[in-house]
Amino acid sequence: MEDWEIDFEWLKVRHQVKDAMGKSDLPDLRSILFLIGIQELGQIHREFTKEEKQDLMHIAVCTLLEEDDYYEFIGRDEDGWPHWRSLGKAPEKGIDVQEKLLKSKIINYFSSAKLN
Repeated sequence: MEDWEIDFEWLKVRHQVKDAMGKSDLPDLRSILFLIGIQELGQIHREFTKEEKQDLMHIAVCTLLEEDDYYEFIGRDEDGWPHWRSLGKAPEKGIDVQEKLLKSKIINYFSSAKLN
């Protein structure tokens, strides 16, 4: 996808999430990663600690980058939290490049009907 296409599709995802959540502001990247983490964990109706919120964003990143062999899913622990093993493949360098990659993966995630 070209940059303008990613920007356009990213804005559509942000509006979709804003509308679904009944919010007035568009969510940022971190907020959407958090929501994907909750979706993947499957424990939607509960409060999370600050550390768990960070873990949820990690779940989202691992989920999104798993198909490109950055991570390999190894299973769930006794509390139902998913875990991955890093496959040692380093993501592209630079925050802008990494953010673009994540946005592209989020766009694919939302268009793939993975959501319940």
